[in-house]
Amino acid sequence: MGLSSRQSDGDVILERSLSASIQPAERTTNFSFYLMMKRVMDVIGAMLGLIFLIPLFIVIAIIIKIEDPSGPIFFYQVRVGKNEKSFRMYKFRSMVSNAEELLDGLLEQNEVSGAMFKMKEDPRITSVGKFIRRTSIDELPQLWNVIRGDMSLVGPRPPLPREVDEYTSYDKMRLRATPGCTGLWQVSGRSQLSFNEMVELDLMYIEQRSVAFDIKIIFKTVKVLLGSNDAF
Repeated sequence: MGLSSRQSDGDVILERSLSASIQPAERTTNFSFYLMMKRVMDVIGAMLGLIFLIPLFIVIAIIIKIEDPSGPIFFYQVRVGKNEKSFRMYKFRSMVSNAEELLDGLLEQNEVSGAMFKMKEDPRITSVGKFIRRTSIDELPQLWNVIRGDMSLVGPRPPLPREVDEYTSYDKMRLRATPGCTGLWQVSGRSQLSFNEMVELDLMYIEQRSVAFDIKIIFKTVKVLLGSNDAF
């Protein structure tokens, strides 16, 4: 499906076509087994991750407090999950304490198209924030969201409510799956890709998802944790 089709009159046809490929699969025994296995992988993977990462969490927490003693170690944002259900997504704080208040003055400097805000030299990001964002360490507290069932280890990026407000009906199709800590978009270029390309990759994942596909994405994500330059 071409990116140029997104805003055309063919959106309805594309939506029906993709729905036809997804919905029957969701009624099969194989898909039910996949969802069960995915949840087992999520819980075991997230619990093991939190246990083994405790030393790293302590180090990051200390560094964050040293740089900005007045701010919290963690912060949360309201995100939109599966079927447009909102939840609190947790991260290590990588920005100054009043980052949300400063956002309105930076929106015109957005460096990505579509319903997302990304700015490579965002002045709100702290020194330690640059490091934990570049290595995606700031995302690790989302393992708690995985245990809670708000998120999965693999799935579409959970958007902000203000982003969803700008979605077309076609874009909202990416909200049919549980959002993930990582996903096909994150391992395919991340911030180098446009919003339209992100939507296409998320819909491709939803259509083709399987245990093997999830495991492949998780292994590819390790490269990001070892120092990708795509994250900002």
